[in-house]
Amino acid sequence: MSMKKFALKLTAAAVALIGLQTSSYAVDSVSVEGGAGSKVQMLRLGAQWDWKNTAWWQSNGTHIGGYWDLTVAEWHEKRYNNTDSSKNFTDIGFTPVFRFQRDDKKGFYGEAGIGVHLFSSLYNNDTKKLSTAFQFGDHLGTGYVFANGLDVGVKLQHFSNGGIKQPNGGVNFAVLKAAYRF
Repeated sequence: MSMKKFALKLTAAAVALIGLQTSSYAVDSVSVEGGAGSKVQMLRLGAQWDWKNTAWWQSNGTHIGGYWDLTVAEWHEKRYNNTDSSKNFTDIGFTPVFRFQRDDKKGFYGEAGIGVHLFSSLYNNDTKKLSTAFQFGDHLGTGYVFANGLDVGVKLQHFSNGGIKQPNGGVNFAVLKAAYRF
């Protein structure tokens, strides 16, 4: 897929997110992420909505809260069909994320999420194959939110179809995240 098509997809996603800017559906943060795995790369844009009035196990100025994460990503397979050719495809994901954080949502945090993803084509890269376009994506991450709302983090992410259909080789990423909280 060309960069022009990818830019068009990202523009469409941004317009859709702007349309959601009513008070009850206002986006709480936006993010950009870059990930790398074994002969695969990913660039992802996202919008996050905090879980309102949610503070589980509140103690000593910290609690467990969370957010909804809606993302669109472009993957680049460097060894498509286990050859020297490459291929790009799009991934749309929706993930509920639990976050251990300070009550003011600033400073260090840890998070975990398991969500659903839909790929525009099947993953077939190097020696790994995923036999369905529907995938589960889970992650563990940590990061820091600065006083100005900048959120930087790192996460480990795994994709697989949960054994729905074979082959299901799984794909792992190390991901860097930058977000801005409104």
